[in-house]
Amino acid sequence: MHIVILGCGRVGSTLAHRLEDMGHSVAVIDQSPEAFRRLRPATAKAAVHGAGQDRDVLIAAGIESASAFAAVSSGDNSNIITARVARETFGVRNVVARIYDPRRAAVYQRLGIPTVGTVHWTADTVLRRLMPGAAGLDLGPLWRDPSGTLVMTEAPLTPAWIGRRVEQLEAALPLRVAYLVRADRIMLPRGDDTLHAGDVLHVLARAEEIDRIQARLAEAADERQGG
Repeated sequence: MHIVILGCGRVGSTLAHRLEDMGHSVAVIDQSPEAFRRLRPATAKAAVHGAGQDRDVLIAAGIESASAFAAVSSGDNSNIITARVARETFGVRNVVARIYDPRRAAVYQRLGIPTVGTVHWTADTVLRRLMPGAAGLDLGPLWRDPSGTLVMTEAPLTPAWIGRRVEQLEAALPLRVAYLVRADRIMLPRGDDTLHAGDVLHVLARAEEIDRIQARLAEAADERQGG
């Protein structure tokens, strides 16, 4: 899998190294050549100097064959513009954008681009949203009860469930939605609440069911895209 990252700060460089350690190819874009000093020598060889909004720069980074794109630069405008280009022009399936202004985040979430505010912004958070349910992505649950029976994990909403109700998801899969994050706001949903593009679910389930639940969610997304 090839992943393109905009921004070679602390999060961008950490994300690049984590992805490479998982066996993926990575290209990092940044306007400052000095930023590439954060990268390992081998990773820096694939770095691309330039602005993320530049189509030629994105192509040089391999966006045409990318499976995922993360915009983690220091500018909201750059991040969201580039994220939209990756999604709408190049058809990249998994796209996430770093947004500092929560008011803007609400707008971009409605466009179907997952956004993460700075309070929650870590390399692990980006990985969960770039590659939901991916093999080899073992970040562990967000919470586990003392007996180890019940766990809570983050589950980015897959396309098949957009527009459906929380109660439909809970009826189809052995889980309960503890809360969801929408446009960087935490919500406690009712059963009849509709799921929106960009929602990130935090679900409770039995520990032995988590892998099956993630696989079912991924299968549902594939079926929707194939149909």
